Amino acid sequence: MAVRFIHDCDTGSDDAVAIFAATAHPELHPIAITTVNGNVDVAHTTENTLRVLDHAGARVPVYAGATRPFVRPDFPVPRAVLNRASQLHPEYLDFPVAVSRAEDQGAVSFLIDAYMDDANADVALVATGPLTNVALALATEPRLAARIPRLVIMGGAHGNGNVTASAEFNFWVDPEAAEAVLSAGIRDVVIVTLDATHSAPLSGADCDVLDGIGTPAARGAAQLIRHRLEHDQAAASGEEGGGEVASPVHDPMTVAYLVRPELFTETVRAHASVETSGGRTLGELIVDTRPWCPQPPNATVALRASGQVYREFLRAAFGQPASG
Repeated sequence: MAVRFIHDCDTGSDDAVAIFAATAHPELHPIAITTVNGNVDVAHTTENTLRVLDHAGARVPVYAGATRPFVRPDFPVPRAVLNRASQLHPEYLDFPVAVSRAEDQGAVSFLIDAYMDDANADVALVATGPLTNVALALATEPRLAARIPRLVIMGGAHGNGNVTASAEFNFWVDPEAAEAVLSAGIRDVVIVTLDATHSAPLSGADCDVLDGIGTPAARGAAQLIRHRLEHDQAAASGEEGGGEVASPVHDPMTVAYLVRPELFTETVRAHASVETSGGRTLGELIVDTRPWCPQPPNATVALRASGQVYREFLRAAFGQPASG
C-alpha cells in the first residue's frame, strides 16, 4: 500500500520538486497539502502549490495556512530585506496560473480535524517549511501530539546554517514554532538537516535524466533543479574552482525517506531543541548527544544521505525503471 501523508510546505523551488515527486511516485499518496508563510508569503506559496499540482495533473486538496510566525510579528530579518539580492525563490514559480483553487477550510483547522480522525491514524506529516502551522495546531489541540504517528521535518543544521552561521532557514524563520513542535512529545520525529541534504547534491546530469523521462512532472522538476544550479553557480562565481556544479535539493529528501528509509546513511538519536533567544544563534538546532543528557531523545537527526538512493527515488518517482 502507498504511504499516506500530509505535506506542510512553503512552496518555493525545492518544495515544488517534492510535490512533483510525491504525486508521481507509485508508493506515495499525499492526501492533502497545507501551505505556510516562508520562502514567499502564504498567498504565493498557495498559488505556487496549485500551479505545481495543475502542471502535474494531480488532484490533491490544498489548505492555506499561517500568514506570520507563531509568536513573532515577522521574520527576525524581514523577507524583503533577507531576499533582496536572491532570486532562488521567486514569488511565482514559472508554471501557468493555477486553475484549481484552495479549499475554504484553513490549514490549522484541517490538520486538527485530520489527525483527530481515527481513519488517519497511519497518515505521516511531512513539513518542509517553517513549522508555524504545526505549532498552531498543537497549541490549539494538544492531543494532536499523540495522534501524529510520524513527523518528518526538513530543518536545522548540525554543522553550518544557510541563513546564519548556525541556523537553517525554516528554523530561523520561526524558531518558537520549531521549539514548540520538537517539545510537544510526538513519538516519531525525523529531522532532515542541511548536513544530510548537502551530502547528496544533484547536478545537470540528473536534470538530463529527468528531462529524458519526459513527463510534465519530470520536466518540471528538472526545470526547478536547473534554476537552483544556476543560482548556486552565480553565487559561487567569485570562488576558485571549476567543473560541474552540484546543488542540494533539500525538501524531496523528506518524502524520499517515507519509502526509502535507507536514504540516510548517518543518523543520531538524541534530544533536539531550537534556540529562540540567542543574538548570534537564533534558530540553531541543538542536538544533545551527551551520554548524560538530562532529557530523553525526542528525534532522529539525519546527518548524511546516499546520493545513489536519492537518485533512485527520483527516477522511480518520475517513471524510469530501476535498470534505466
